[in-house]
Amino acid sequence: MTALNQEKSQFMGALEFCELIFHSVVREVRTESGNASLGVFKEVANMALFIGLFYMIYHFMGRSIAIRGDFMMFLLTGVALMVVHMKAIGSVRSASNATSAIMQHAPFTVILSIVSKAFAGFYLQGVAILVVVLVLWVFGMDLTVENPKGLVLPVFFAWASGIAVGLVFMMIAPLAPGAIRTFQKVYMRAQMITSGKFIPAGYLPSVMIGYFDWNPLFHCIDQARLATFVNYNKEVSSMGYPIWFTLIFLTLGLMGEFWSRKNLSKSKHG
Repeated sequence: MTALNQEKSQFMGALEFCELIFHSVVREVRTESGNASLGVFKEVANMALFIGLFYMIYHFMGRSIAIRGDFMMFLLTGVALMVVHMKAIGSVRSASNATSAIMQHAPFTVILSIVSKAFAGFYLQGVAILVVVLVLWVFGMDLTVENPKGLVLPVFFAWASGIAVGLVFMMIAPLAPGAIRTFQKVYMRAQMITSGKFIPAGYLPSVMIGYFDWNPLFHCIDQARLATFVNYNKEVSSMGYPIWFTLIFLTLGLMGEFWSRKNLSKSKHG
């Protein structure tokens, strides 16, 4: 095979894989809730429920710890990123692994299952966020963002770091299913406290920063608020941490997937 034919073959293979991803994402979106519209409605309702819940909490606690600016934007930059992160973990965690029966059907693969689950979830949550923002805008909320471009990386890595964590959970699950379920619940509960959605990172006492800055979502939410609010400039976080966290955990998860594909038998773990 000539170099040109080889390049064409690789290009066609990439196109075929992208087509498989597209159809798998559509299938995941439809099977998640019966149809795409119902799936978006569920995500909008879930997002609205979280925002309403935290609005009520702040209503009774007072807003003295919120950043000076539009209160709804403060809620959105915390709640939306937290939901994206947690949903990403759940979507990848539920993907088919190397011991699943569907892996017997070519051309379905573990990577295809993970990618389709991840992008289907991101699509639903992205549309849900846009719908919530549109509704708030229609009702006259001041949704001004100081640096819109600065929101891209925090939102993306809130999702990507969730994918990385979910991938590691998924790869360990066949070896210790009970332990990983418990640890996943602990991790999810920890996000309610250590993600920084209640208290801006710049307002935390320095002695408490160490209890929060292990969490990639903490950095993503703080960076999102730095991009959103003109009067919030107490930078104690970094985008470098969630980026490196995501790369490391993705590498560990993919290594685990390769090992499990080679070593785990369906008869033993199915």
